[in-house]
Amino acid sequence: MRILVFGINYSPDLTGIGKYTGEMCSFLAEQGHQVTMVTAHPYYPQWELAAGYPAYFWKTELIDGVTVERCPLYIPKDPSALRKVLHEITFLGTIFPVWLKLLFKKKFDYVICLNPPFHLTIYPLLVKWFRGSKMISHVQDLQVDVVNDLGLINSKAMINLMFAFEKFYFKQSDVVSTISLGMERKIASKGISKDKQWLFPNWVDSGFITPMSKEESLRKQFGLNLSDKVILYSGNLGEKQGLEYILDVALRFMGQPDVQFVIVGNGGAKKRLEEAATEMGLDNLRFFPLQPYEDLSRLLAVADVHLVLQKKEASDLVMPSKLTGILAAGGLALITAVEGTSLYDVVNKYTMGILIEPGSVEALYQGIVTCLESMDSEQIKANARQYALNHLAKDAVLGSFEQKMLKGLSQ
Repeated sequence: MRILVFGINYSPDLTGIGKYTGEMCSFLAEQGHQVTMVTAHPYYPQWELAAGYPAYFWKTELIDGVTVERCPLYIPKDPSALRKVLHEITFLGTIFPVWLKLLFKKKFDYVICLNPPFHLTIYPLLVKWFRGSKMISHVQDLQVDVVNDLGLINSKAMINLMFAFEKFYFKQSDVVSTISLGMERKIASKGISKDKQWLFPNWVDSGFITPMSKEESLRKQFGLNLSDKVILYSGNLGEKQGLEYILDVALRFMGQPDVQFVIVGNGGAKKRLEEAATEMGLDNLRFFPLQPYEDLSRLLAVADVHLVLQKKEASDLVMPSKLTGILAAGGLALITAVEGTSLYDVVNKYTMGILIEPGSVEALYQGIVTCLESMDSEQIKANARQYALNHLAKDAVLGSFEQKMLKGLSQ
């Protein structure tokens, strides 16, 4: 197959959509398919241009057999809602010459669009209309719903216009794939038939990410004792997770010096969190940058408790990608989820984490106490690892997606 993919993030991003898109494209190329990726220069989650990439020019490179067309874009140092809009708009503009060049090349069998940003779909849609390629909209995050539910845009008219465009793009797609049953239900509520949807969950390399002992972990590098009880949050430091609650809870543990909090990652909320932690005098909370991917198992082994936090409004729209790695590492996850959501249901069904309500400092505090005192923690960790092996294996998930694509060409 000849496959063209559009997405704002790609390898070498260590977290989020870019990581999964990179692994998907590399897998398809390994199977012998011709894959072209149109994306931005690397910037995420640090929100700064990666070394070796031009600020104002385009670049073509070959990564794992994938032809990667890089486009410049505005990268805000402080990514507020308005600056993120400008960030995405500049990317839409700089894509145009690359899109025009690819439009007149040999026809692609599939054109895939990674959402968000949802409005990026206009380019794949034009490829479909002009060249007859089949189009897949892969939804990692229902961006318009999140923006609406979190109140990031106050104009009702603008929100309604965004919903209208989103629905139009989904209707025009041959396939709408997404990562969770909850998001499938939400997309179906927008008038998109279940027959048109594919479940394409995020995966994990359970052979690479494995359980490790505290002695093998990064505790020494982080200045932590083996006897410490470590509460870890690792990943994007954004606005959807409600990370300020970690600081409030850390304050309540100040009288227990053996309980240490660690936040690893980068993102729009990092500076604000660091300043707040300093003002609160939290000497039991440490910040570290994202660690190299090859150290991921050692990083995850640092924790006695892993925090998987989301705000209530986003709890059935965003499946936290960090959870897959925690499960593969056999970690004890404390997860905020609303009862009845797909995340809550799957964690509860397989007893692979401890669930608490979102948006509550008291619930988070009591959840951490429960995790530290639980007599069932070893069984929960074993269940987590087994779930990753049975349901999230990288080759199985990506292989299934490839087979659906091949079958779709014959229909």
